[in-house]
Amino acid sequence: MYAIIETGGKQIKVAKGDLVFVEKLDAKVGEEVVFDKVLLVCDKKAQVGKPYVKNAVVKASVEKQDKAKKVIVFKYRSKANERNKNGHRQPYTKVKITSIEIGE
Repeated sequence: MYAIIETGGKQIKVAKGDLVFVEKLDAKVGEEVVFDKVLLVCDKKAQVGKPYVKNAVVKASVEKQDKAKKVIVFKYRSKANERNKNGHRQPYTKVKITSIEIGE
């Protein structure tokens, strides 16, 4: 059984037991998070939402709050003596999917 959820402006395919990196959530390590924007649930047959599947939720527990590796952003214009170097670390939340539930 798997589901496609929407979080942080992205769509992610998840199954029970998966470790998933999502955009930073406002939750502490060990807390349970509920994703209610479920676009598709597939067990033996697929249930597709319009836009979301009714009464379907995906529950997960927060494993880690961290930042990704640094990405260097370097802008350079030739013959203009213009250089700009910046770094960026995107915050993320690592979650473990505990259950996929479909209500009737």
